[in-house]
Amino acid sequence: MDEGGCGCGRCRGRRRGVDRRGRELMAPGPTALTRRRFGQLALGTAASLALPLREALANIETGVPLHGLSAFGELRYAAGFDHFDYANPDAPEGGQINFGVPSWILNQSAIAFDTLNTFVLQGNAPPRLESLYDSLMTSSLDEPDAIYGGLAETVELSADRLTFTFRLRPEARFSTGAPVTADDVVFSYETLAEKGHPSFVIALRNVEDVVAIDPQTVLITMASTQNYQDALSSLGIPIIPRAFFNGKDFARVTDEVIPGSGQYGVGRYNFNGFIEYEKRADYWARDLGFAKGLNHFQTIRIDFFRDRQPAFEAFRKGLIHFREEFTTKDWATGYNFPAVQSGDVILNEFDAEKRPKFQCWALNQRRERFADARVRQAINMCFDFEWTNANLLFGLRNHSDSPFQGSEFMAMGEPGPDELTFLEPLRGKIPDEVFGPVWVQPVTDGSGQDRTKLREAIRLFGEAGWTFTNNRMQNQSGEVFRLEFLTFGSEQERVYSKFMDTLRRIGIDASIRLVDAAQYQRRTNAFEFDMILAAFALTPTPTRESLSAFFGSDSVDRQGANNYPGMASEAVDSLIAEVGRVQSRDELVTVLKALDRVLRWRLDWLPNINADVHRVAYWDMFGFAEPKPDYGWPVESLWWFDEDKARAIGKA
Repeated sequence: MDEGGCGCGRCRGRRRGVDRRGRELMAPGPTALTRRRFGQLALGTAASLALPLREALANIETGVPLHGLSAFGELRYAAGFDHFDYANPDAPEGGQINFGVPSWILNQSAIAFDTLNTFVLQGNAPPRLESLYDSLMTSSLDEPDAIYGGLAETVELSADRLTFTFRLRPEARFSTGAPVTADDVVFSYETLAEKGHPSFVIALRNVEDVVAIDPQTVLITMASTQNYQDALSSLGIPIIPRAFFNGKDFARVTDEVIPGSGQYGVGRYNFNGFIEYEKRADYWARDLGFAKGLNHFQTIRIDFFRDRQPAFEAFRKGLIHFREEFTTKDWATGYNFPAVQSGDVILNEFDAEKRPKFQCWALNQRRERFADARVRQAINMCFDFEWTNANLLFGLRNHSDSPFQGSEFMAMGEPGPDELTFLEPLRGKIPDEVFGPVWVQPVTDGSGQDRTKLREAIRLFGEAGWTFTNNRMQNQSGEVFRLEFLTFGSEQERVYSKFMDTLRRIGIDASIRLVDAAQYQRRTNAFEFDMILAAFALTPTPTRESLSAFFGSDSVDRQGANNYPGMASEAVDSLIAEVGRVQSRDELVTVLKALDRVLRWRLDWLPNINADVHRVAYWDMFGFAEPKPDYGWPVESLWWFDEDKARAIGKA
């Protein structure tokens, strides 16, 4: 386990940092999903606010068949495009990659797996099981919000942009050979909305009706409370065959492969041991623009390790071919084995994606002692990033200021006139400081015990009703302030122990509770914690749905959402609502900068650390094109096996 970094393949996919089971996730990245193969699945992870659909967006055509859609009507690829620019149709096909997965989605686990059903909450499915399934539309990796026809050849929007009419491709087939029909689409949407993983249930809550007009035509109608941008998030749902589930309980299908129409199928596997995905020779869409020049490996193998050290040793021995490193200690000191020295193993850094990176502490405000913003500010002040980075993180991390870290949505300096348009109506409901310079992290003297910062933290606690007396931080009733950091990662225990020591210096009864995955899942699902570290990669074009999942009042008690702090603010809700009204990307940026200012001064989420690159190690047996795409980096889909290189290092 690593000390953290960035997980919604839609953002949602999860990237390494901390997922719902406490496993470490790392910012690009899943997230999001960060698995954009399921379209924009993770765009929507919370209830939509009750807002009327805006007309506008004049450049989004209605009443005509379209090959693609985007939030603001801008598409990079024209109808009939041959392939995405980042794809390589000339790359060789075949070979195998033994893949150390850096991200996973839904109920998936990189530690062990006991089910082949990734569509429900129960159980642990293997990562990349989503590669078996196509969806009506799929997103490109070099655009922030565009989706193109997958199973659907065309889509037509009604005048009110509430109804989407899809014409399915006649050649689309499941791995069973059966055609993909409108009835399968109806079954998939209805079943996942009723019985699926909470991510599906939430994403589909505003789908009002799904109707098969004929075997090739299906209508999806959104509720009037849905807006167009949010509606796109429901168009990347995986399509599964109705016939397979005849006489079967959807939620209890565990040891059977659910057929899909995607490019890969399940090959050999051993529960909790390994799984191999095999490229299908009969894949129906291999020469279509959305699939051409991608997914070159014949076999993608994933091995499962319950601890990071055996996984690292497997990589050193060449049993794993690709590994993204999230532990700074190992990156700085662990890659000195002979294969690195000989050049058989390559160490490389790749730029992170252009999407918000989100790694923050969540202090659970459902527990009253964390509800005062001054308390949260004081606790944040006790984390000496400068000392931690220099002494424990080898200088390889950056201190985060924002939940939208690394994106165009981060506010700078003082608010400009455009941002004030959204902020002024909220005066009195948001911190006064929002109207001045944006909040940034305090900078310590790097000593590990900056007395000035600790005195300020004690002062803030005092203003919130807590007194530092006899080396204890207590309230008027004599109750000692307690804080337990819940984690599943032993590396987090190493890195953040100093933080706990500092909190104890100002009288807080601070501790780290290291638990197993099952207990972590149960406690986080029930919000039974004081503090956790959560990390995600948000989508490049956040929507009301996705923002509400993290910051909205309606997600406070909603299991499956990610509002771990339990924050509830009418002002924040109103800014999230404005996201649903924007009609251009410039407007979206302005609203999100205003929201960023409010979030940073409220400190419901305490920004933690990040990395602005992917640090990866791989055996020199692969080819890949540069530059990488800006909005996603599925190595197993973009890279290919180079037989000459593999032969040179004895891997052919």
